[in-house]
Amino acid sequence: MKITDVKPLIVRGAVRNLMIVKVETDDGHHGWGESGLVSRELAVKGAIEHYREFLIGKDPCRIGALWQEMYRSQYFEGGRVLTGAISAIDIALHDVVARSLGVPVYQLLGGAQRNRVPCFTTSHTTPGPDMIDDARRLATGGWPAIRFEFATPTNEDPLLFEPRESIAIAAEWMMKVREAVGRVPVIGIEYHHRLSVAEAASFCQMMPTGTLDFLEEPIRDETPAAYQALRRMTNVPFAIGEEFSSKWQFMPYIEQDITNFARIDVCNVGGFTEAMKVAGWCEAHYIDLMPHNPLGPISTAANLHLAAAVPNYAWLEERTQDYVFGPEVFPQQPSIDGTQFPLPEGPGLGVEFNEDAAGAPFEFSESPHLHRRDGSLTNY
Repeated sequence: MKITDVKPLIVRGAVRNLMIVKVETDDGHHGWGESGLVSRELAVKGAIEHYREFLIGKDPCRIGALWQEMYRSQYFEGGRVLTGAISAIDIALHDVVARSLGVPVYQLLGGAQRNRVPCFTTSHTTPGPDMIDDARRLATGGWPAIRFEFATPTNEDPLLFEPRESIAIAAEWMMKVREAVGRVPVIGIEYHHRLSVAEAASFCQMMPTGTLDFLEEPIRDETPAAYQALRRMTNVPFAIGEEFSSKWQFMPYIEQDITNFARIDVCNVGGFTEAMKVAGWCEAHYIDLMPHNPLGPISTAANLHLAAAVPNYAWLEERTQDYVFGPEVFPQQPSIDGTQFPLPEGPGLGVEFNEDAAGAPFEFSESPHLHRRDGSLTNY
């Protein structure tokens, strides 16, 4: 079996583009992969086209060796663009090989260790009475873990974000959420790395112990020492890692016991090949995976196979209501059952993409460029 083509395909979703890869072989098999570098699809597409030049003619079964060749084949190795491309190709290679063997991808990863994949959901309500109502609804609906989003303190400008105003509002209403739902549901909040160390510490200290079960991405990740400083200021568990594009980026956060939930993104970290290494490392430190999954059905399917194959798993991010793709785009895709996904049982990932859906003209998409009241820029 030889690789005959590696196709980058971009399709427009409701709010963002999907960067999809199709790997084809000379015996008629194909596989699908997805990159997670949102809003920079053209950069990833270019990297995939570079890789295609030496992947054609190679044996797709040599997945680990091909990963090494893609990662090491340039002097300036690594970085999110390259690992976003490698991730998509790696996932597609696993899909190809599993299809050729007639088994689910998780069989290539060691076999299933669970029958169903539990999920956490996200409440998109703004702080206020609606947040309490939504928290009660989700808890009553059986969701084991509920994530809330940071407070935007004003409607005067949708691109304005003031951290101190936000944490004051969010802390007040997170205490009311905990009171409303009790102690059983896991409650967390995402701050999308918009705070400083001092702001994140103040936020945690505003709330009684036990209010939050996790705080997600409170600050940027470039400086592990900053997270170490924050770790010393609060006992709230951290969920970190969705921005990491390699096992090396995960290293200090695992080895120094900074994170408590690994927000690994299989579509950014390097595909299954790299994700399984990070998962084993996390297991040695008693850290559960809590994967980032804001993309399309290929990402969801890949995460289901990862979840099946590792023992240390908490919840998968469930966003199917936010990013809906009909059968005209994905004729076969995962379907959630209540608050859990059943494991795929067919060969490969268990997902199919309609290539004709990628024929529309490319549309640029851009994340909001936020600013403070003084006009300075801040993190999205």
